[in-house]
Amino acid sequence: MRSLAFTVAMANLCAIMVHGDVQPQTDFNLQRFTGKWYRVGLAYDSPGFAPYRDKLKISVGTVTALPNGNVNLTMWDALPSGCSTQEYQYVKTTVPGQFTYFSTRHNMVKDITVVETNYTEYALVIKHKTFNREYTQVALYGRSQKVKPEIIQKYKTFALARGFPVESILTPPPAENCPPSASAH
Repeated sequence: MRSLAFTVAMANLCAIMVHGDVQPQTDFNLQRFTGKWYRVGLAYDSPGFAPYRDKLKISVGTVTALPNGNVNLTMWDALPSGCSTQEYQYVKTTVPGQFTYFSTRHNMVKDITVVETNYTEYALVIKHKTFNREYTQVALYGRSQKVKPEIIQKYKTFALARGFPVESILTPPPAENCPPSASAH
């Protein structure tokens, strides 16, 4: 019984260490963060994601600030079946740069933290959830589909420092016509 309690305590401590050291961008400014972003990098440690890694393409999102401090996010992802659109509402927390949202796909609340951004070129964002175990995604967003090599390196170094294996740190190719040209804003 004692070893089980110790194991659970250690697992909780490790989860806190992995997620607890994540701090949002200092003086995060939601108004400056709004607009179009391209997800040009994704690190994901879910074993279920492994078969899809080579199919991933750059996705496009539009961040819209709401008057109450929440955020609407519209994402376009290129899938084998075509261009898919998803709508998300991120709910502000008491900490600027940290949000939560309810995932209908996983039927759970997930945490979103904007870790670092210069607002005009890139943003490093962490998505965190607990679902049978701790899962984390690190995403690199750019204001264009091409970001500087030093920003790509910063993203890779950040993901490696969080324990992601090299093969799970991706920089996908651009998507063709997603969102469709008529829908692009």
